[in-house]
Amino acid sequence: MPASQWRAGDWVQVRSREEILATLDEQGRLDGMPFMPEMLAFCGQTLRVFKRAHKTCDTIAYSGIRKLERTVQLEVRCDGSAHGGCEAACSLFWNEAWLRPAAAPGAPEPLSRATPAAPRARGCSIEQLMAATQQGQDPEKGPRYACQATEILNASQPMSNYDMGQYVEDYRSGNVGLGTLLRGTVYRVSMYVLRRADRWGRRIGLGDALARAVMAGYDLLQRLLPHGIPFPRRQGLVPSGQQTPQQGLGGIGPGSCVRVKPYREILATLDGSNKTRGLYFDAEHVPYCDKEFRVRSLVNQIVDERTGYMLRFKSPSIILESAVCQGAYSDNRMFCPRSIYPYWRPIWLTPVERLRGKDGSAAEL
Repeated sequence: MPASQWRAGDWVQVRSREEILATLDEQGRLDGMPFMPEMLAFCGQTLRVFKRAHKTCDTIAYSGIRKLERTVQLEVRCDGSAHGGCEAACSLFWNEAWLRPAAAPGAPEPLSRATPAAPRARGCSIEQLMAATQQGQDPEKGPRYACQATEILNASQPMSNYDMGQYVEDYRSGNVGLGTLLRGTVYRVSMYVLRRADRWGRRIGLGDALARAVMAGYDLLQRLLPHGIPFPRRQGLVPSGQQTPQQGLGGIGPGSCVRVKPYREILATLDGSNKTRGLYFDAEHVPYCDKEFRVRSLVNQIVDERTGYMLRFKSPSIILESAVCQGAYSDNRMFCPRSIYPYWRPIWLTPVERLRGKDGSAAEL
């Protein structure tokens, strides 16, 4: 049975605040998932399903992939207004009980499908909903916030990476296209071979020569494929003990047009832990290298989902429009639909005058 009746691209209407509040407990939650005050602004709106949220990654304990039930993500994001101005712009989780089927704008209304919104708890007031955004305060750290990201473990269950049904649902739900599915599969098989090649190479005295040969073979294959991505888990080139280079924002800001530098150039700015000034460059960044985007926003502070306290950056990071984590090059969270925005350092980007694509990207991935 699918985790949701809706697929990516379906249209739904968000129920009224009264209907939604009636489904919540006194902590503003349904099945452990908070309905946050930021979501009230979308009540009554007709929105499109971005992805079926049948699973999610664990960014708290890093335990792997987690299972969700009757949940989707819509084409809207949290603005952080009820959580101290958090700027992470997380994709929001929507329980089916908070939604009803709807037609696309201008299309005939769909046949009714059963989407009961009957109360499943005592109900929650607006005052209780607002109060539930905080769980105490520290004299030095400030408020301790609670949101969907901090409570994800309470709203989900463990899922095995070897549960093949999740990957079938990734495709059937419309979350993942066949091309992304195949690229991710090739990557996972290559990682399996690489780790064993590295182990055997060191055992027989060849060092990392076998592993480097596997990476070279991967790169060769990717050059032959449309939209091929080079091996995305290479190590940064800044020598140990040497500081990584620093670069200010310059003229980069919301609405600016930038081009992500080639992967090799970015590797030259990363240390052995693949960080530039403390910010990690992940394998999920690599598909966006050498492509053009528009800057969505600058990030100065986010709620730390592990502690609930506000985490303030020493220097702003950058979010690029449409550049999200695909979960295609990640261990233990393959094809996670959460679509978290990766953060970018200015030194990884080059300003450009304009973009060719309407959605902020010059090329399809």
